[in-house]
Amino acid sequence: MSDSENGITNAGFDDGGFLAVDNSELNAHTYVYDANKELKNMTVEALPDEGNYRDIMSMGDHRPTIEELKAGQVTKVDVQDADDALAAKGKVIKFGWIEGVFMRCLLNIWGVMLFLRLTWVIGQCGILQGLLVITLCNVVTLITAISMSAVSTNGMIKGGGIYYMISRSLGPEFGGAIGIMFTVANSIAVATYLIGFVDALLDMLEEYIVDFDGILSPIDVRLNDIRWIGTVTLIAVLALAVVGMDWVTRVQIGLLVLLIASQIDFLVGSFLPDESERKFGFSGYSYDTMATNFMTTRYHSYESPDYPPSFFTVFGVFFPAVTGIVAGANLSGDLKNPGVAIPKGTLLAILVTYITYFVYGFIIGSVYIPEASGDEDEYWAAITGNDTIPHYDNCDNRECLFGSSNDQQTLSKISWTGYLVYAGCFAATLSSAIASLVGAPRVLQALARDKLYPVIGFFGQGYGANDDPFRGYILVFIIAFACTMIGSLDVVSSLLSNFFVAAYALINFSVFHATVTKSPGWRPSFKYYNHWVSLFGTLLCVAVMFLMSWVTALITFAIIAILYFYISYRKPEANWGSSTQAQKFVSTLKNVQALNEMQEHVKNYRPKILVLSGIPAHRGPLMDFANLLTKKLSLLISGHVAGPDASLRSMENMRETVQMWMKDHSIKAFFSVTQNESFEEGAKAIMNLAGLGKLSPNMILMGFKQNWAKDLPGTEAYFNVIHHGFDLHLALGILRLPKGCDYSSVIGEEQQVTVEVPDETPEPVEAPKAEPQKKEKRTRKVSTAVYHGADGKPLAKNIVNEITLFQHKKSKAGVIDVWWLYDDGGLTLLLPYILTTRAQYSECKLRVFALANRQDELDRQTRNMAGLLAKFRIDYSDVIVVPDVTKKANEETKAEFMAMIENCNIPDSEILAQREKTNRHLRLAELLRDNSLRSDMVVMTLPMPRRGASTSALYMSWLDIMTKNMPPFLFVRGNQTSVLTFYS
Repeated sequence: MSDSENGITNAGFDDGGFLAVDNSELNAHTYVYDANKELKNMTVEALPDEGNYRDIMSMGDHRPTIEELKAGQVTKVDVQDADDALAAKGKVIKFGWIEGVFMRCLLNIWGVMLFLRLTWVIGQCGILQGLLVITLCNVVTLITAISMSAVSTNGMIKGGGIYYMISRSLGPEFGGAIGIMFTVANSIAVATYLIGFVDALLDMLEEYIVDFDGILSPIDVRLNDIRWIGTVTLIAVLALAVVGMDWVTRVQIGLLVLLIASQIDFLVGSFLPDESERKFGFSGYSYDTMATNFMTTRYHSYESPDYPPSFFTVFGVFFPAVTGIVAGANLSGDLKNPGVAIPKGTLLAILVTYITYFVYGFIIGSVYIPEASGDEDEYWAAITGNDTIPHYDNCDNRECLFGSSNDQQTLSKISWTGYLVYAGCFAATLSSAIASLVGAPRVLQALARDKLYPVIGFFGQGYGANDDPFRGYILVFIIAFACTMIGSLDVVSSLLSNFFVAAYALINFSVFHATVTKSPGWRPSFKYYNHWVSLFGTLLCVAVMFLMSWVTALITFAIIAILYFYISYRKPEANWGSSTQAQKFVSTLKNVQALNEMQEHVKNYRPKILVLSGIPAHRGPLMDFANLLTKKLSLLISGHVAGPDASLRSMENMRETVQMWMKDHSIKAFFSVTQNESFEEGAKAIMNLAGLGKLSPNMILMGFKQNWAKDLPGTEAYFNVIHHGFDLHLALGILRLPKGCDYSSVIGEEQQVTVEVPDETPEPVEAPKAEPQKKEKRTRKVSTAVYHGADGKPLAKNIVNEITLFQHKKSKAGVIDVWWLYDDGGLTLLLPYILTTRAQYSECKLRVFALANRQDELDRQTRNMAGLLAKFRIDYSDVIVVPDVTKKANEETKAEFMAMIENCNIPDSEILAQREKTNRHLRLAELLRDNSLRSDMVVMTLPMPRRGASTSALYMSWLDIMTKNMPPFLFVRGNQTSVLTFYS
């Protein structure tokens, strides 16, 4: 019998079955399960949460860093809930897909072109070709809308609409260009819509008021009436926008109702033709009318009889009618869920408006003839068969003012009431004006916040819970007011349409580009797109631009190019993960892989330098000199060995700081940092691992170790690094400057400032004038560094000149002495030649020194060297062959050398064994002082170190004695492979 059956239970366990909780002290060391305990309270790990992936303030769990996970302790982060932050400002209004996108697209696509140009399209093209025009226009917008749907579902869309989509997809260059153009186009469009509204209003007053002749100016002139009515309406639209998007939406709903009512009026009127309207060409539904219009075209223009419109001309005129597809997307920041609202609302709006345009086009072709005289007698003559006078529908050899191809008021004549069509025009123009005035400031606001252009940052400020761009409203109002005062904008209307279509082309291209680059970040949830279709849409948009007007198309491309290159020049800090960034990576990877497969050739040799600079700002002259050799045309890597205690964060900060320093100094280089306790091992690691494939260094550049005699262990490490470079078959350069390369103990702070300097660009020669005028000195702005010491005071001018030694241009009388002692493959000669191609040394001449093999061969060797230089196509001023390098050195030089190595613990046996080589270097030191002491630069072949033959101290003493008190001095040794050739 069990204990439980005896009424005995284990006191250490609660009665809970298999997962009972052990409370006994005996089993306190075992795992205790608590069903109410949360997992996140048992681990420092963060569970997957949406808030951890937001770019804005995280509203979810704080994701711990690697350091926090290793330490097992997470630093608490106080995060304010975004909803609470917005609630503090006031009520936030967000729209769904119907009122936010669908309704606004309907209002813009059912624009004034529906009432004024649809009848003209059918009258000119006939039913078949007219419907084909409508279909082709909608094909372009449908492809664009599909592309826009893909872009809008590839992540969270913020405010800025189409600008935001293009800039985040194709980068700031294209986005910034379209952003400015879109803002300007919409600002001017406000005025064009208002002018259209006033024109329609005056037309209606003229039709319904007897003897109406304008208000402030005659009806034929209208200018003053357009100005004051347009201004009053503009003020009302501005007030509506300032009141808030809630009221904007309410008004637009009312305008949509009015627009739909006007279309119903048109449909009803098509069944109820008025007898008085028949003379104008309104036949009512007639098979004969439909059959006549179906295949027949009436391409003509009474204004330009010799240049009648063609099918594509009509296409270009009608296309702006369907360009309202971005009306909803422009308010992306005011949508509840842009990724759902934009695709659903835009595509459905295109479908509805296409059906209505298609049906209305067919109806117009079925009830209205293309041309009519409007003469009642001619109409009755046609009805009765009287051929004594021309029939009203016979317009051959005469100008007819009526019919669908001639009369812009055709739709009002078809409609039942007539005035409702005018009301539809009012609704179409006003809704489009409202949409443009509300949309343009939001695009400008997003553009200003991205800081792509100077000055416009003022317009990035938002107000209230909805972040309304009031400053942008005022700017758009001012532009629209100025355009309204002009009174007629027919000249720029085509340019505005081209701006919009250019944006559509870039939307399509962004989908194609993002797909072909195969970026892992391109994962749109909208799957019904194809990148080849998007590319086809891009080409269609470009074709449409030229069909509308080839002149304005070229102007549009020119403006885009100018803005694109301007932003590229400014290089704004915009890291948005665009497809252009992905393309750069893919292209670079392919090029590096292709480089790996390419055989190297001596004609394409260029020095790819790894400079052991430490932190570059500490050895500015060394970095400047390396930059002179590569100068954005070759690989330059700066290497630094950090101590073992450097944290990952400090090293990341170091990389960012160094890259900024290089950018400020216009140095195109990479920065490589490694951690190690010893300089020697760290430098070897960098030399072993730097580069990628054939895009790897082929030369090491170091600064001369000034304190070699006082730091013998450091000198040994330095010597071993030199040996390791040669072991890797790398060329090696050692730069010595009079004051050294290291200014880390001198520079306390460095600042970049912009100053004006005299412009030394030569002015064009002009003919002498009668009265000489005083010329102002031309200046130009340059960015320069201002150095401060550890005490915060500016450094002395002489020290600054030392730091910026290789940034200043040398005098015209400057000389670079090349001591090409031994054949190292020609690098000793190539590097000074490269220096002469840079602005700093462009005026310097090369003097080449060589060693004579025998005393009696000086002339022959001089001629041989001159001939070799000529074959290498290297200009030189003089060739000097040194005859007596093996001569015994002077006693003074020997004494100087012995004093130099006095405390270096060099064995006497080694000094004795190397006495011949030592004497040769002492003689070279004397020759250098005799010939090159006043040169601007000295380049000499580096003596090759040999392991076991000489100690590091003796080797460094040779270098020291030759370069002591000399001008900037570069030792260089190639890897014994030719870098020069005289073959083509």
